[in-house]
This record gives sequence, structure tokens and C-alpha cells, in this order.
Amino acid sequence: MTATSAKKQQAELVEVRNLVKYFPIENSDDVVRAVDDVSFEILAGETLGLVGESGCGKSTVGRCLIRLHEPTSGEVFFEGRDVIGLSHSEMRSLRREMQIIFQDPYASLNPRFSILSIVSEPLKIHGVSNKQECKDRVGELLSKVGLDPKYMHRYPHEFSGGQRQRIGIARALALNPKLIICDEPVSALDVSVQAQVVNLLQDLQAELGLTYLFISHGLAVVEHISNRVAVMYLGKIVEIADATELYDRPLHPYTKALLSAIPEPDPTKKHVRMILKGDVPTPIDPPSGCRFRTRCPYAVEECSSAVPDLKEYSSGHLAACIRIGEFN
Repeated sequence: MTATSAKKQQAELVEVRNLVKYFPIENSDDVVRAVDDVSFEILAGETLGLVGESGCGKSTVGRCLIRLHEPTSGEVFFEGRDVIGLSHSEMRSLRREMQIIFQDPYASLNPRFSILSIVSEPLKIHGVSNKQECKDRVGELLSKVGLDPKYMHRYPHEFSGGQRQRIGIARALALNPKLIICDEPVSALDVSVQAQVVNLLQDLQAELGLTYLFISHGLAVVEHISNRVAVMYLGKIVEIADATELYDRPLHPYTKALLSAIPEPDPTKKHVRMILKGDVPTPIDPPSGCRFRTRCPYAVEECSSAVPDLKEYSSGHLAACIRIGEFN
């Protein structure tokens, strides 16, 4: 991908090159092509939104970045360090800098552990064993995410979903990371609570200088929090742009369809939906050529053989479609 001059002035915290993750199918020679040749970068201090339908590979990308899934091939660099080439002990050390907030606040907290144990566990793993230091740090973190430090002796079942997600955020902050993978952190929450958690994440980013990869299928949430947005479809990135640019002037047909599905709150405004035909193909046997062609209203015969590359059409705005310019 071509880097713009504006990007060059900012430091790249993460660079992903040709990332591939295939999952083998038991008793079969086939594989699930969850992530197939994905490349992007995340700049220090920014939020990169990663959007797409369920099953497109968004969460797998995030987990490969911190090696919760081992990539099949490709390269991941964090501050210039080759993440995939690190040993187990080196990776453990690097995880102080890279943390994750999981999607389900009910499944991601051990019900047998108190909040003190849950939030202090990263501290203990990385060498902070003094009980009073751990307790003080947990109290500080709970205050930072908007919870009373006195809650640290309670258990997860005593909290609401939004409060549990705040605890998950506190755990992710324990080691002062630089990068946090936000894996659909608000999708399981009520809409009003979603706004509170998103605002909290923005406040923490401003205060602590955090960098986010914000994974979501909620495009309205992504627009609110992201500096740039990458759109995924069936294991591939089809468009990347500045958030304002992408929402105002989408280039790829899939991005157009996603944006047209966002409800229009003003009943006086005309809102035309772009309805996609058919279902998402299986990642076990994706379509040849452009993977979106089986549902694309602009597909032509050439789309079945030509594999579109991400090309830059304006400053920092990249898309993968051989027909861009014909229907925009």
C-alpha cells in the first residue's frame, strides 16, 4: 500500500503485511480461509476501525496481531519488532505493550475470581507480586474506568454487563499498554451503555496516549470513535480510508451497502437502501476473482477472474474493485 505524506509524519506502531490465517477442518483437506492476504498499518495514537459482517475475519485479525491465534503466514511488526518471529518468552514480555478487550463481558471474566484477582492477574504474571502494590493499582484502575475501588472484593455476577466491560477495560490497562485490541467491546451492551463505554475509551485514549484497533460490525459506533476505517469482506480488506472520507464518499460497493443499512433518524430525509442479493459465501470455498462479485450489483464477467488489489484513489483512500470510477 502507498503511504501518504501525512502518514509518514506519524510513527507506525503496527504494520501488518500479507497476513493469512487458515483454520484446518477436522477429517478434511479443506481449510477455513478466515484471513487471506490482509495488509494495513496502525499509527501511534490513532483508532483504526475494522468493520464488516459477522464471520468476515475481523476478530481473527485482531487475535493474530497478539498471537492468540498463530498466523498461517504473513508478517506483523510492532514498533519495528517482528511479532511472529518472537519466542514464547519474548512474546510474553511484548504482551505488556499489547492487550485485548474481549467482546463478551460475561464470558471473559472468571466467575470464581474476585475483581481484585481478575484485574491484578496481569500484574502478577509480569512480576508485580507485592499484595499492597497490586491492591493499590487495582483501586487506581477501577477509579479510572468509573467504578468504586471498594468493588474490588466483589465477584463478576454482582455487576451489570456495562460494569463488567469496564472491569475488562481495567484489566487491559493494568500493564500500561500502547496498543489495545477492542474486539467488539460494546456489541453485547445496551445502546445507552454502549455510548458510555465508547466515551470512556476515548477519554482513556486522550489521557494515556493509547492506540486502538476497534473491531465492530456497528458502523455508527465505528464512525464515532475511529480516525481511519478498514472494511473487510470474506477474509480480505476491500477499502481503507479516513473515517470522514469513507462515510462521506465510499468507493467500494460493499462499503456503500453497509453504510446504506445505517438507519436514518430524520424521517424527512430520503434514504435509499442498497440491498445485497444472496448470502455470504463460505470461507471454505470463496468465489474466484473478486470475493464480493456474487452479491455485487455492479459485477461483470471480468470480476470472476480478476483479483482486485487495494489501490489508492485519493490521499489515503484505498479500495479493491476493478470497476471503481464506472459507478461512483
